[in-house]
Amino acid sequence: MIRVLYIIYTWLVFVPIFLVLTVITAVTVTVGCLLGGERIFAYYPGMIWSRLTCWLALCPVQVEGLDQIDRNRSYVFVANHQGAFDIFLIYGFLGVPIKWVMKAGIGKIPFVGTACRAAGFIFVDHSSPKAAARSVLEAERQLKKGASIAIFPEGSRTYDGRMISFKKGAFQMAVDQHLPIIPITLNGPFYVLRIGSLNLHRHPMKMTIHAPIETTGLEVTHQTLQQLANQTHAIIEADLTVE
Repeated sequence: MIRVLYIIYTWLVFVPIFLVLTVITAVTVTVGCLLGGERIFAYYPGMIWSRLTCWLALCPVQVEGLDQIDRNRSYVFVANHQGAFDIFLIYGFLGVPIKWVMKAGIGKIPFVGTACRAAGFIFVDHSSPKAAARSVLEAERQLKKGASIAIFPEGSRTYDGRMISFKKGAFQMAVDQHLPIIPITLNGPFYVLRIGSLNLHRHPMKMTIHAPIETTGLEVTHQTLQQLANQTHAIIEADLTVE
């Protein structure tokens, strides 16, 4: 009975409010950034939108490890990709401004794509090696400006809650710019909205922020990037809970 009531709530309350909030947030971000307020409008409207989305979904949120982040430094935040609610969990509760590295397809979503471009988010184009390299260079340009970036190096959402291997782009960015990598373990978003599903499930979500991995002094070699990818993967996976 509770499950039925939650489904009714989702479609009659959550979805309409979420769509309105999304349009309002996208327009606010776009206009604010175009008027020169990227520093504020690329972060705060999205942060508020993300928190409200989690609260509207009635999903409790727990965050551990915020003390690992020095707000005066830039980072490459690397997280496992459980589902659509990963974005709301990180954007809403990480507590620092970030630039997202995201799939090019998101840029085609009405309002959202325009807002992401205005905010300086990076779209990854895998159509060719050259296009992918341009995406890395754009992300590094944002890092040089003092931004932090957030990326899901698996490249796609999980189908079973478990992790797959990491692509190396995030680690190349970190080594190129001599920036720390902060691994993030996300638990719960997989059960809130699984890939291919349209129905939300009320489930607790947890974000665990791990200690930074320093990259200063490392050289960009295949072996170095693979070791960093494996190390980060292992840290995130060690705290992952699959029911």
